[in-house]
Amino acid sequence: MAKVTLTVCTTCRRIGGGEPVPDEPRPGERMLQALGAVELPENVQLRPVECLSACSRGCSIALTGGPSRWTYVYGDLDPETHIEEILQGVSAYAQTTDGIVPWRERPQVFRKQSIARIPPQE
Repeated sequence: MAKVTLTVCTTCRRIGGGEPVPDEPRPGERMLQALGAVELPENVQLRPVECLSACSRGCSIALTGGPSRWTYVYGDLDPETHIEEILQGVSAYAQTTDGIVPWRERPQVFRKQSIARIPPQE
């Protein structure tokens, strides 16, 4: 199985698309900490980045899996309530060869909170 990268925007200041939260640590950093505290699916690596340019849709993450898989960007996530669904979605994505998880098999947050779907490089 090819390696999958779960990228988390650490500078996100919104939770679930709401108003910006000024408190530290930022919600994006809390998302990274929450995902770093759980066991990720096999072959999944966690990667922080300073910005995914999805500021109005924070907290945001991206799923990538190499040149032959689709890439997805998700937003409006909450580090307190969406961790389990994110893990389910990442696990389903990691089990594909092309990155496409059938719509009905995606967790609710991956069905409703997709920002972008980027085609494979090949």
